[in-house]
Amino acid sequence: MNKPQKRSEIERSGDSGESCVQQRRKKKEKSTPVSFHFPHYLIQQVNISTSVFVSHGKSSLVCIFYFGWSKRMSYNNPNTGSGSRTGRLEFGRTHVVRPKGTHQATIVWLHGLGDKGSSWSQLLETLPLPNIKWICPTAPSRPVALFGGFPCTAWFEMGDISEDAPDDMEGLDASAAHVANLLSTEPADIKLGVGGFSMGAATALYSATCRVLGQYGNGNPYPVNLSAIVGLSGWLPCSRTLRNQMERSREASRHAASLPILLCHGTGDDVVAHIHGEKSAQTLSAAGFRNLMFRTYNGLGHYTIPEETDELCTWLTASLGLEGSRSY
Repeated sequence: MNKPQKRSEIERSGDSGESCVQQRRKKKEKSTPVSFHFPHYLIQQVNISTSVFVSHGKSSLVCIFYFGWSKRMSYNNPNTGSGSRTGRLEFGRTHVVRPKGTHQATIVWLHGLGDKGSSWSQLLETLPLPNIKWICPTAPSRPVALFGGFPCTAWFEMGDISEDAPDDMEGLDASAAHVANLLSTEPADIKLGVGGFSMGAATALYSATCRVLGQYGNGNPYPVNLSAIVGLSGWLPCSRTLRNQMERSREASRHAASLPILLCHGTGDDVVAHIHGEKSAQTLSAAGFRNLMFRTYNGLGHYTIPEETDELCTWLTASLGLEGSRSY
């Protein structure tokens, strides 16, 4: 069977700088493995195992993604956090997957650390969601403390995933604003959402908190009305202060109660541990996000599988009221 023709296209572009991931495609008759190559200096510092397998099924492609780094590189950097970077960072290319049917919703999907938008656009265009337009941007390349300061595509700075780690508010605000800007030009009758994997999921959840609070962390107003949030194998930034912020605003509590959120996490995830996803769901629920679903996948590592993407499709169809939706 020949590989389906790709529908994604690059509509916006920017100078992404040098990424730590270089993609090479190899075509075979019945399967298409996609490999990612890392610079030698990064491989020396970080144990990264990356693989994507795309094999043809009866009605769709089956994809497995794995992005991992060595736990020995997880440390707290005293310079990590807001204001730790200098200079202006440029976002990379944005890939768009156009809807095959009637356009009813637009979702910005955010990749994980070290990846780029094109990787996920290839998967998203195979999903049976003909009414959704997918926008897949690429994060800026920046020095990342987790990788010893080597440059890598990242939505914000990070040195560790823990409740005690400082939050890079400047980076989070910049990425959330970039997402909102991508959605701001969509037609008024189109439902909007944000989703992501790993660090992309963290950025999506931060966007959700900005939406319900009505502002970014720096106090500037958040301009977009979001109708769905998805986080795969991620975590919630700024979890320590969320509940107090929510308690100060009755309007924020009202928005939080009605915003649909789907969180999925595997028990075998050795990159972003399952406990981080579980605690994030508990924090969001305690803060008033009542329309939240948390799914656990036994043995699943830091990648996605057909069972999870099937769950995603069913949930989005019902939550966004897409054509052909059924009660979830």
